[in-house]
Amino acid sequence: MALSVSGYSPSFKKPPEKLRLRRKRAWKHGATASRTPELAPRRAARAAGLPLRPFPAVGNTGSGTPGRRNPFALLDNRPAAAAEALDGQPRGHLEALGRVLDSNQENDLLWEETFTERTTNVHLPKTLKLSPSETDIPSSESTELPVDWSIKTKLLFTSSQPFAWADHLKAHEEAQGLVQHCRATEVTLPQSIQDPRLSTELRCAFQQSLIYWLHPTLPWLPLFPRIGADRKIAGKTNPWSNDETLQHILMSDWSVSFTSLYNLLKTKLCPYFYVCTYQFTVLFRAAGFSGSDAITAILSPTTRGLREAMKNEGIEFSLPLIKENVCKKKASGTSLGRGEYQAISDEDEEESFSWLEEMGVQDKIKKPDILSIKLRKEKHEVRMDHRPESVVLVKGINTFTLLNFLINCKSLVATSGPQAGLPPTLLSPVAFRNATMQMLKARSVNVKTQALSGYKDQFSLEITGPIMPHSLHCVTLLLKSSQGGSFSAGLYTHEPTAVFNICPQVNKVLDKESVLKELANCGLHPKTLDQLSQIPVLGKSSLRHVEMNDYIYNWRS
Repeated sequence: MALSVSGYSPSFKKPPEKLRLRRKRAWKHGATASRTPELAPRRAARAAGLPLRPFPAVGNTGSGTPGRRNPFALLDNRPAAAAEALDGQPRGHLEALGRVLDSNQENDLLWEETFTERTTNVHLPKTLKLSPSETDIPSSESTELPVDWSIKTKLLFTSSQPFAWADHLKAHEEAQGLVQHCRATEVTLPQSIQDPRLSTELRCAFQQSLIYWLHPTLPWLPLFPRIGADRKIAGKTNPWSNDETLQHILMSDWSVSFTSLYNLLKTKLCPYFYVCTYQFTVLFRAAGFSGSDAITAILSPTTRGLREAMKNEGIEFSLPLIKENVCKKKASGTSLGRGEYQAISDEDEEESFSWLEEMGVQDKIKKPDILSIKLRKEKHEVRMDHRPESVVLVKGINTFTLLNFLINCKSLVATSGPQAGLPPTLLSPVAFRNATMQMLKARSVNVKTQALSGYKDQFSLEITGPIMPHSLHCVTLLLKSSQGGSFSAGLYTHEPTAVFNICPQVNKVLDKESVLKELANCGLHPKTLDQLSQIPVLGKSSLRHVEMNDYIYNWRS
């Protein structure tokens, strides 16, 4: 028995179809014409160029021409208030529907304007957001880069011309590059190479510039960098960590290699080399570099314990950055803190009260006792440990004493942790005893970047490894010819070595021609040798970004 239900219709229609019929009836009664005055604000906004979205459906606009229907308008995703308005009287409730749609459209317009403003700000170039002081490159245009004695971990070159010539060297090109490096062959390239892919000289010279020498060599262990490398080395096989006999053999072999490098440096057959320990790094440079007429060694970072041990071995050294700060304050008339004087030498503290004796009032003035002076001095020295200000400079014959000190120093090698028993890493641009020839890793990448007119090709060349100063300069020389004098580069520095760019005190000006002549057999390209013989100007910083336009360098540190 069928139940009598009020409003029940046997000819049941689906809800969307029912709403569609009611909508058609509303259009026939001219409901759209009643909303014509409400369209005026949107017409004015459209005339002003505001981005208004169309209604889901627009009927007769009043001009006799039916409006275009929005094909994306679906009743299923209409607002609930709009669907309810269709069930009432056609005219009044459709006006309410129009107001609902108008408010929704105004909200959409406001959201679109806010979203457009935010996205526009996000995609603005960074140079438009930075202040002038942040965008200025603190350098002048030059045809040569300043000398940078820090070790780089990665170089990323970008150019509008491809780097395909640097990939997949042929067998004879690789062999020729190795021979050129071993024989220190000088390669001179033209200012611009039309087709670098066909230039065998360029490809061989590129292979030559990627070679460096390393000791010790353990293929399964990354031996650079050593500072902060415990996480990378953890879990690797190290059979020498608990074997004292094996540790003694490794250190004996390392001592021979270290001594060999120093002898090459002393005879000016090696320009420089690095000793990388798990706590600090040492840069040894031959006489003639950085304006010094003697061999120099720079250690960074150091600790009070290391400096005290060096004093006990009779090694004379200086703290260049501490003295530099004191000299600057003296020149500017700024008062000097006692701690700065104490950090220079022990004699300064003993002589600080000598003027009291000259006046004859030393007995009437209560001086600090020796213990208090010592405690204040130790506090100041510990405070600068592991910082750039702790850099130590050793000159002349003291570098040989430093060599013996490092060979016999027990704290040079870690006694626990992943690096336990592992000798320091020796890095050199030339061969030495027990050294292994290594290659920097290079790969080129081609990508599409968005531009104003669409997409354009962007080419990049990435070089990774312990990149020493001579490799950086040689690669830039090659790119100057291969990329038509236009490229940019991002340089990633091993931070503990950035302080190696400080300028040591120069007592006399060296004759550059005689220096280049004496170092002619050190294994470097003449142009690279000329660049490395410059006086450092970067201070505690290093090169971070280099850009070349029309064969002119612009750099930022």
